[in-house]
Amino acid sequence: MTPELVLLILVVGTALAFDFTNGFHDTANAMATSIATGALKPRVAVLLCAVLNLIGAFLSVEVALTVTNAIVRIQNPDGTPRADLLADGGRSLLLVLLAGLAGAIAWNLFTWLRGLPSSSSHAMFGGLVGSTIAGLGLESVKWVGTGSKLDGVVGKVILPGLASPVIAALVATVGTWLVFRIAQGVAQNRMDSGFRWGQIGTASLVSLAHGANDAQKTMGVITLALIASGAWTSTHEIPLWVKVACAVAIASGTWIGGWRIIRTMGKGLVEISPPQGMAAEAASAAVILSSSQLGFALSTTHVATGSILGSGLGRKGAGVRWALAGRMALAWLITLPAAAAAGAVMWMFGHLLGDWLGPLFIVAVMVGLALWMFLHSRKQPISPDNVNDDWEVPDSPAELGAVATPKVAS
Repeated sequence: MTPELVLLILVVGTALAFDFTNGFHDTANAMATSIATGALKPRVAVLLCAVLNLIGAFLSVEVALTVTNAIVRIQNPDGTPRADLLADGGRSLLLVLLAGLAGAIAWNLFTWLRGLPSSSSHAMFGGLVGSTIAGLGLESVKWVGTGSKLDGVVGKVILPGLASPVIAALVATVGTWLVFRIAQGVAQNRMDSGFRWGQIGTASLVSLAHGANDAQKTMGVITLALIASGAWTSTHEIPLWVKVACAVAIASGTWIGGWRIIRTMGKGLVEISPPQGMAAEAASAAVILSSSQLGFALSTTHVATGSILGSGLGRKGAGVRWALAGRMALAWLITLPAAAAAGAVMWMFGHLLGDWLGPLFIVAVMVGLALWMFLHSRKQPISPDNVNDDWEVPDSPAELGAVATPKVAS
């Protein structure tokens, strides 16, 4: 078995591992509000979300093609493949992809441990950008498109990442205000009961949208790896087995359920009612589905969080925990550079240790970090049994770092 084939297998395996972490990291985007309001039982919610993520992954390939073409500059200006990336059997690009994915997984697991709903998408893009700069040079990152085309990291990742939570928050604010305005005078118990049924529909739509956006990002990375190795040539199609593998991986992660982040989004930001939950989910689904069709690789986490904040702003008297929102915003800001730094460090170790030992060392470090964080999370576990316990604001600044596992009512 050649070093190139081993490296390709490691990249595909690591990409699917990232897809799995993306699934449980982002389950909250679709189901946190439905679980918080009691519209769905926790275990039923994650199962429904997993099935719909699986289906959604086959709805479109626009986002996957964005990842294949809009992050690493794999072509010359005339459209021909870059010979320097293929001269060594694709090892340089494959090592870049492996290091970037490992950095993204490390950041994903760290933010999950802290219960912070940061962006899995931005973690992946940050990791890839960092490893690309370290391994191939600054000019190998496709920052912008050609001419007036909105493309590259800026057009397809950064700008949608900045705009999407604001748009989602505005839509959810208006939607929540309209809901309570229209339902004025309806008995609270009747209104809550009706909107809980509505939440099942809107949460399902968000789950479908999440599969149509996030599963495809890993499809794009694996396709890029196949192009680097010479096993695939088209930059406009995704192999069927890649679609199936990525769909299954993200659905499996979703079924596990990222309970720490579900708790933060469902109970930490806003004390949410069924009408608010339905408005937030409808806003999220509209923004995510629209962006998927346009090929924007936005963060579904940013969208869902913006929608939840908007549902709090749109309801008179509803409280938003701005301290927690501020911490989440800080995590958003540092996700790209932190994941980029992790990806660059991973690449340096992989490069220094050689063709065989380097890639294996990257995977070993990634597995070791994952195991350590999993064991650490068991000290204060969050599960379906306590995910909806009362949220208490930390008493001191020192406790803010443990906001995912707050003191709960006994």
